[in-house]
Amino acid sequence: MTDTTTMQHGESGTLPSYQAAADWITGLVPFGIRPGLDRIEALMERLGNPHRRLKFIHVAGTNGKGSVCAYLSSVLFQSGYDVGTFTSPYITKFTNRFQYNGKDIKEEELLALANELKPHVEAIAETELGSPTMFEVSTALAILYFAKVTFPDYVVWETGLGGRLDVTNIVYPVISVITNVGHDHMDRLGDTLAKVAEEKAGIIKPGIPVVSAVTQPEVVDVIRRVAGEKRSTLYMLGEQFSETALEVREDEQEFRFQGMFRTIEPLRISLNGAHQRTNAAVAVMTLEVLRQYQALVVDDDALTEGLHKAAWPGRLEMVKRDPRILLDGAHNPEGAEMLVKALKETYKYDRLHVVMGMLENKNHRATFKHILPIVDTLILTEPDYRMKMEAQDLAAIVQELPGGKPFELVIEKDWKQALQTLQQVTGSSDLGVVTGTLYLIADARARLLYNSDSEKGW
Repeated sequence: MTDTTTMQHGESGTLPSYQAAADWITGLVPFGIRPGLDRIEALMERLGNPHRRLKFIHVAGTNGKGSVCAYLSSVLFQSGYDVGTFTSPYITKFTNRFQYNGKDIKEEELLALANELKPHVEAIAETELGSPTMFEVSTALAILYFAKVTFPDYVVWETGLGGRLDVTNIVYPVISVITNVGHDHMDRLGDTLAKVAEEKAGIIKPGIPVVSAVTQPEVVDVIRRVAGEKRSTLYMLGEQFSETALEVREDEQEFRFQGMFRTIEPLRISLNGAHQRTNAAVAVMTLEVLRQYQALVVDDDALTEGLHKAAWPGRLEMVKRDPRILLDGAHNPEGAEMLVKALKETYKYDRLHVVMGMLENKNHRATFKHILPIVDTLILTEPDYRMKMEAQDLAAIVQELPGGKPFELVIEKDWKQALQTLQQVTGSSDLGVVTGTLYLIADARARLLYNSDSEKGW
């Protein structure tokens, strides 16, 4: 018989199954997001510092991190390299976060690694450092998976939150990437863009090159200053490299990449939105720098093919055609602005119907300001997540905002019912969009694609 008291605290005893391992790791969520590297350093020390044996491409930013990681992983794989990819949050299943050559970690591998980690996590929990968090244990598991099981040539490594104090910052990469800086997690990272930029710039390491697409003058100043202090060469969008659209249609964009070393055209991507051309250009510049200084071999065919094959679920993803339903995890003002730009430039429709669900700690007003002027129906709902914002409270914010064009406002707490309503009101020449937090996107995607194997979260 199991001692339930012992098991509740997750102490002692081997985890019996993948589900038990995933539950144990996600069960560490109550320990929160605690910035700082002390616990992960202690964990790595106990494991023999396996991260020091790997080549990391470290990617930070407010939006676009996941897409840049997808482009980099796809091109490297297409070029014949073995690639590890660590991203968050996941859309379908916990194993999505740990990928080797585009495939999820096997459940039995995750179980074995969780059992290897568990005694170390419990030992650290007994010290003054306190228990490692869910994200710290996931990061350690990723490092073990790459350093002891799969041995990739490169690891594409996405930050969790910020950069400077983010757990992923334990690594010393071959190149750092900062996609952009926006109004997100300001409750944790600082109340101005310059402060947020300071945190993201924390991934810049002495002498290691940096590629960035930041645009706001105060953010550019911070990145430039930190790169200068660290004697890191900075490659900035609009200065050392740029992209020019050649042709844009739904699910296919062509662009020209202009860099310091050469111009490449045409390059094709299947992800939608002008921001995805920017993300692709950031990935291409990253690869170009590695070609110049790390003898990375990527021929043009592999580059073209890899970019075109790159996919990233839940970002301007058309999951249904009759009626047309588009998913996009625009969970902050910059994401909403990019979504609206793409809806105007890429998609044709008569009426636009939008389902939105958000978390409490987001900049709701600024996000709605982008969305409201273009909607015909706005259905507010609640994601199935502990930090959800009540639909009624979102509606109160919407009603306070200055009126633009008239639209119908629907409050539907049950996200499943909200999806059903969306499908009912979206006519054959209309467009339905589900947006907001990725926790809602994950559930909506599973339901719309009839995928029952859906977990979700961090």
